[in-house]
Amino acid sequence: MSTDDSTPRFESEFDPEDIARDVDGRFKRRIVMNVPHRRNPKLQKVMELVNADDELYALWTAANVNAVERLQMSDHGPVHVKIVMNIAVRMLRLLADAGVSTGVANNYDMEMNDAEVVVALAALLHDTGMSINRTDHEGFSLFIAQSKLGEILPELYSTREATIIRSEVLHAIISHRAGGKPLTLEAGVVRIADALDMAKGRSRIPFSKGSLSIHSVSAAAVESVLIDKGSAKPVRVIIELSNSAGLFQLDQLLRQKVDGSGLEQYLEIDAKVGEEEKRLLTDFSL
Repeated sequence: MSTDDSTPRFESEFDPEDIARDVDGRFKRRIVMNVPHRRNPKLQKVMELVNADDELYALWTAANVNAVERLQMSDHGPVHVKIVMNIAVRMLRLLADAGVSTGVANNYDMEMNDAEVVVALAALLHDTGMSINRTDHEGFSLFIAQSKLGEILPELYSTREATIIRSEVLHAIISHRAGGKPLTLEAGVVRIADALDMAKGRSRIPFSKGSLSIHSVSAAAVESVLIDKGSAKPVRVIIELSNSAGLFQLDQLLRQKVDGSGLEQYLEIDAKVGEEEKRLLTDFSL
């Protein structure tokens, strides 16, 4: 994954074979959170605070233990939230460059710097509830985020402003759930960015463990995701596939997150299948 302001490919760095079994060992492999701050001192300060926060990293670790090691699901830990954050911030900037207004600007006359803080924090905190349980993890994420935002935001804002930003972050978190209805641009980009972390590295655990559902097989066919300025619309998403089975990820899963996001009119989404399709299965039986 690239975190500069060029056209980055978003590919999972998660290696399921590289899992330590003790707490200190897991922290030795600590993922550093970064995103191009592009002259946004508030966003830069958020990254400093997040990277110094052992409790937050432990929450991401616990979330991934539940998701990957116990449920054999896809990555929901620090690599996932880092990718989602970078996708979401990049999409937000492309939309803003095209003149699309943010929620905090529309309703509170706040700046783009503040919208970026909302999006970054929502992306980083959206799956913390997985540390408790998979079912209703979006709801559990809210009260974990409520506490964590109470520590982070006073470092950047007055009480009044921090309360507004906290509400915007919590709205974006709950809006990523199935059937969620974002009311702001910030919440919409977080919802879609979560679905766009679909490259094959994220699905390696279930696929390698023998899960041959359409979900795991189609995810294994996604090579990378690119986010760029569109030609007819502000944002173009290019999903590179090694096998046409990956189209399921777009038609069934990504479509659900895009529909009702409020961003439908701003996105071009294209899938590209390689000239020679990669064989993913040798056999299958019921």
